[in-house]
Amino acid sequence: MSDLFGIPLPALLGQLLLGLVNGSFYAMLSLGLAVIFGMLNIINFAHGALYMMGAFLAWMGLEYLGLNYWVMLLLAPLLVGVLGILIERLLLQWLYKLDHLYGLLLTFGITLVAEGIFRSFYGVSGQPYPVPSALSGATNLGFMILPNYRAWVVLASIVVCLAVWALIEKTSLGATLRAGTENPRLVQAFGINVPRLVTLTYAGGVALAAFAGVLAAPIIQVSPLMGSNLIITVFAVVVIGGMGSILGSIVTGLGLGLIEGLTKVVYPEASSTVVFVIMAIVLLIRPAGLFGKEK
Repeated sequence: MSDLFGIPLPALLGQLLLGLVNGSFYAMLSLGLAVIFGMLNIINFAHGALYMMGAFLAWMGLEYLGLNYWVMLLLAPLLVGVLGILIERLLLQWLYKLDHLYGLLLTFGITLVAEGIFRSFYGVSGQPYPVPSALSGATNLGFMILPNYRAWVVLASIVVCLAVWALIEKTSLGATLRAGTENPRLVQAFGINVPRLVTLTYAGGVALAAFAGVLAAPIIQVSPLMGSNLIITVFAVVVIGGMGSILGSIVTGLGLGLIEGLTKVVYPEASSTVVFVIMAIVLLIRPAGLFGKEK
């Protein structure tokens, strides 16, 4: 197999695939954050904990109830979405007119509580979750071996992200959501229940995090700390793409995952910091982010 810039092609493609898988999680999580911030104006630091809870629900469903991966891929986001409704109605609705810092502190507190509960029951060691039998094995593409489950993760992530983007940007429901956050009194005058829309928006955003958690469960061990290890990078992705930008979150998440994967081949020492270096450069040149709107 030929080399590219002195790097064996299989190694390069393998790292790019790994980067694309990571980028898929970045895209889904940052998409949920962007939806919540864009519609509710809340910086949801609890997103990582809800991602972790999605993975744990998948593991608990299999361990205690015998529910397989496909059932939990649908059920876990629904359960976390219901939890999101409770969080929004009981806690977040009182903070919408206050400074962003209050929402950030509250959701950070929710993160600490959630992680503490799961650590008290399961410790910090990870719980293994098997790859579903339908997606086990790998496909030989000739130039590389493609693990079937990782291909599924990338495909599922892109389909879900594009579906959410189309729902918000191209449908009447999305237009109503955007109008309800910009001028709620006017929208309510047309008989639309804006508080309910806001609640469902938050539930949908956290359900995306749970969906990503279920996808991640067979790849990484399910651990109470899996969300906190990822959320800082995801916030950087959101900042680079532009706070509240749906398309920016998707494109930036996938793109930064690929850049991170390429960096691991070219200069591994910088792979853990390259996203933050890019964030600093983007903020210097365009403070609103690549896809954000300048005020």
